[in-house]
Amino acid sequence: MAEAQALADREPTAKEIRLVVGASSAGTIFEWYDFFIYGTLFALIGNAFFPTENETLKILYVWAGFAIGFAFRPLGAILFGFLGDRLGRKYTFLVTVTLMGIATAGVGLVPSAASIGGWAPAIVILLRIVQGLALGGEYGGAAIYVAEHAPPEKRGFYTSFIQASVVGGFVLSIIVVLGCRFLIPEEAFNDWGWRVPFLLSVVLLGISLWMRLKLSESPVFQAMKEAGETAGNPFVESFTYPGNKKRIFIALFGVAGILTTIWYSAFFSTLSFLQRDMRLDELTVEVTMLIAGVISMSFYIMVGKWSDRIGRKKPIIIGALATLALLFPVFWGMGALANPGLAEAAERTPVVVTGEQCVTDPFADLFGREQTDCGKVLGTLIASGVAYSVEEGETLGVSVGGNPVAIGDDWLTNGAARTEGLQGALSEAGFDFTRQVPPLANLVGIIGLLLVIGVLSALTYGSVAALLSEMFPPHIRYSSMSIPYHIGAGYLGGFLPLISGIIVASTGNVYSGLWYTWAVVAFGVIVAWFGLKDGPPTDFADDENT
Repeated sequence: MAEAQALADREPTAKEIRLVVGASSAGTIFEWYDFFIYGTLFALIGNAFFPTENETLKILYVWAGFAIGFAFRPLGAILFGFLGDRLGRKYTFLVTVTLMGIATAGVGLVPSAASIGGWAPAIVILLRIVQGLALGGEYGGAAIYVAEHAPPEKRGFYTSFIQASVVGGFVLSIIVVLGCRFLIPEEAFNDWGWRVPFLLSVVLLGISLWMRLKLSESPVFQAMKEAGETAGNPFVESFTYPGNKKRIFIALFGVAGILTTIWYSAFFSTLSFLQRDMRLDELTVEVTMLIAGVISMSFYIMVGKWSDRIGRKKPIIIGALATLALLFPVFWGMGALANPGLAEAAERTPVVVTGEQCVTDPFADLFGREQTDCGKVLGTLIASGVAYSVEEGETLGVSVGGNPVAIGDDWLTNGAARTEGLQGALSEAGFDFTRQVPPLANLVGIIGLLLVIGVLSALTYGSVAALLSEMFPPHIRYSSMSIPYHIGAGYLGGFLPLISGIIVASTGNVYSGLWYTWAVVAFGVIVAWFGLKDGPPTDFADDENT
């Protein structure tokens, strides 16, 4: 027992800490790169694996594939949490990073739907499931591994590098995509070059394994193993240990729910919003997101360090409340700066659609339902990023600035003709559907607004690895923190692009999807306010079992 306590109390050297933080962070960057490259290339993935004339449905298919990967994260958390609490932190997240690398490279090798039909999306979804399982075990392992090496007074600072590394994975995915775009001609990149970032995952996997194999096991786990105190069944004990159900509920809604919806709004909703809804040039969007992402990484580290002094609760509450106040204004501001002509044209020449049953059904084609004629027109306007109002009428009609638009004979049977006809009529009224490159001043403003969301994300995420590690008892820590975190990240956060897309497709308002984020954060801040502890950080103690 004395030997076990000595193992737990041994202070790691500065060199050991640097290796632990560096290897864990690098592995996290590579693994999240693998996951995010799918989202970064969402438009090309839709063309390759989910071909359909309905552009809105195509994007929803892509985000559904994205969500499926997240849906399996909780199962991965259970499986790898069990292994991490039973067999150790180190070898468990070696397995997760290997699975992630192999699955990601596999996506780059799947033939397109044009070649093998429905097998293409089926195989991609299967690989996304493997990615989700792997990611379910990765975050908890890396976060706990660093937390159990760090001295208590610097735990927030050291673990914040793991949080920053999640953004780093997103940044790396953009860097690789930009590099491939630079080296591969545009037509070739759109045809086959987009697969290269997926295949590069094999190289990143090799680097990550090489770094992580240098690591030793967590001193806390070594001490528990020496003392014979490892959990018999970590999953069961996570729900039977005194007070743990309450802690899991708080971690799910008051921590994970807040941070994941804000994070995905900051990095994925903005990417889709600027590229698809505001019709910005793809290269411009990627460079803009890259600059904002690189700068934002430092915010997570600053918040983690700050939380070591003031506690973990205060930054989360501040960030969540600020998000409720600023979310819509930030997106409105980005829209005005990104494509002011679109907003001005919509205000100057409002689009009005009349007809019977004037609602759009984004999944009509998928489920074999008949889309109404008015719904077809609305779907095309939504895909074009055009705001509109609806009036009930006996016959289908479209007016722009009060002037009626002649509806072509083939509009209701040919989606391409409908898009061409509508956009042509709107272009004559002053709408511009070409890809936009805003002036430099506007781009600087967009980056500034992206950094505002980056700060909000950092406030609610920067100290979370330390917080979750401190919330749960060591012998079931891997399982107990991974389960609520990945349920929150997997369902509340991972389904955000899909749910927001459905809301936008159903309402025609490109900003309406933000209400999902707002609602989840509003509920979460209530849970966090009453559930998280105030004051300086403290280690888990059995007297907290309430």
